[in-house]
Amino acid sequence: QVQLVESGGAVVPPGGSLRLSCAASGFTLDDYVVGWFRQAPGQEREGLSCIGAGGTTTFYNKAIKGRFTISSNNAKNTVYLQLNNLKPEDPAVYHCAATRTPSTYALCTTEYKSLEEWGQGTLVTVSS
Repeated sequence: QVQLVESGGAVVPPGGSLRLSCAASGFTLDDYVVGWFRQAPGQEREGLSCIGAGGTTTFYNKAIKGRFTISSNNAKNTVYLQLNNLKPEDPAVYHCAATRTPSTYALCTTEYKSLEEWGQGTLVTVSS
């Protein structure tokens, strides 16, 4: 069964950090472009960061660049998103997705909008 499972969300204070995980089963993540996205209540889903097949290229949304870092671990078939200096505007359900598109920019800015299936995601809450 092909599946992506997100984990790592938690309640953290402003300025705190988290590492989110996107674990794949049934396929090899390294063959795909993988992205992290988030959706806050009442808002549209937005693309945050994408990593290319083989982990050689990355794309970051300007809104989170410098605070969030995407990485991959092929041995664990997992892609991570390190969240640092969390702010009040960061709470959301965070999702990952993987496609065979050749472009991290395309997945993160436009192509994710046409994806029909999303997992449950992982909830990030920022609260003091």
